Amino acid sequence: MKRLVLIDGHALIFRAYYAFPASLTNKEGKQINAVYGFSSMLLSVIKELQPEYLAVAFDLDKPTFRHLEYAGYKAQRPEVDIELKDQLGRVKEVVRVLNTPIFEVEGFEADDVIGTLAQQAKNVETVIVTGDKDALQLVDDEKTLVYVPARGKIPAKLYDEAAVEERMGVEPEQVADLKGLAGDSSDNIKGVNGVGPKTAAQLLKKFGSIEKIYEHLNELPGKLKQKMAEGYEEAHRSKHLVTIVTDVPITLDLAACRVSDYNQKQAVQLFEEWGFKSLIKKLPKEEQKRLGGL
Repeated sequence: MKRLVLIDGHALIFRAYYAFPASLTNKEGKQINAVYGFSSMLLSVIKELQPEYLAVAFDLDKPTFRHLEYAGYKAQRPEVDIELKDQLGRVKEVVRVLNTPIFEVEGFEADDVIGTLAQQAKNVETVIVTGDKDALQLVDDEKTLVYVPARGKIPAKLYDEAAVEERMGVEPEQVADLKGLAGDSSDNIKGVNGVGPKTAAQLLKKFGSIEKIYEHLNELPGKLKQKMAEGYEEAHRSKHLVTIVTDVPITLDLAACRVSDYNQKQAVQLFEEWGFKSLIKKLPKEEQKRLGGL
């Protein structure tokens, strides 16, 4: 089966920005560590996963429906460094020179865009490339896997259903429930006060979902029952906030995502102009380009 790779662009940009030194600059003295790191990671992903089809999703610098519904969503995060913001345009230029479609939809996060594209993809194996654990809820052995690139000494990991359960303690379709109960500090998701990941996983193993837990609330021991009763609204709101939307108003054109259809000469010229000569040899070669197609 042919493979479609969907990349969370911002996840890779942030990894690149903090993985490569700020001293990495171009001939004008502008910081390009995120651009270089992203380019290197992107080309490594293409080499390692050998996709016939490829697309990249980015977040827009605008509120999503989650921010509008919950003012505290990701509110604890500091402002993105201006040095990182300034590199986003060049990162997208790298994606475009490889003739890779870019998907961005106002009101939604890249996760939602990727979830929708994965839902629409037919007759291909879809691999989502990200560092965001939220994406693990999309794993389905029949069609969708999640690939987390290497980070420092931590090797790359390909998540199927068994790997998700080993990592999270629950099945993929329960990941949103788990975060709904235990919360997620990285996104300022509160969850139920006093319920941690271990207890949440145990409850989900027994009852299956947040909704089912509340149907059997009277079966819980005293203190836990009280915590769950008091956290009813927060549990449901938190689950809603972390659930990836799969009906974003976009359409996947698989043919437009072919890895084969890019101008190698233009890509080489761009990398030479930016001083990325060490990455030129990583560009998909002519023999690899011919792998693409419907």
